[in-house]
Amino acid sequence: MAKIIKHQFFFPHPQESVWEHLTKSELMAQWLMKNNFQPIVGHDFQFTTGPIPSLNFDGIFYCKVLEVDPFDRLSYSWSSGPGDGKITLDSVVTWTLEPKDKGTEVFLEHSGFAKKENLDFYNGLLQGWLEKFEKINKLLNAAQNAHTNA
Repeated sequence: MAKIIKHQFFFPHPQESVWEHLTKSELMAQWLMKNNFQPIVGHDFQFTTGPIPSLNFDGIFYCKVLEVDPFDRLSYSWSSGPGDGKITLDSVVTWTLEPKDKGTEVFLEHSGFAKKENLDFYNGLLQGWLEKFEKINKLLNAAQNAHTNA
């Protein structure tokens, strides 16, 4: 049975500001990984980090933008493996944003952990995505404070 990561996080920031952090390559690099992301359906891109041999991971996530509904929804494939073109994790990340009073509710769904060999990735990302939410929140707070004090 495939496992799915589902998280929800409230940002006390406007939907447009949160969206920027999910779709601008240079901002994504600050909270997630180096990348060549563009919010264009069909765009192939990569997230890169250091290899993790214990996870059979060469340090590259191979991705493709699947859906872009500005300010509301973003989805991309998220695949990885040990290298040489072999893919052992084939998953999908979906972000959904909902405007709320005084901020934005963000829903993350990361699905596709279907193989037993994906369990360690699932367990790492289950907590890892929560840490990424916190990083985004800190970046948004810093940007808001810089804007307010300018």
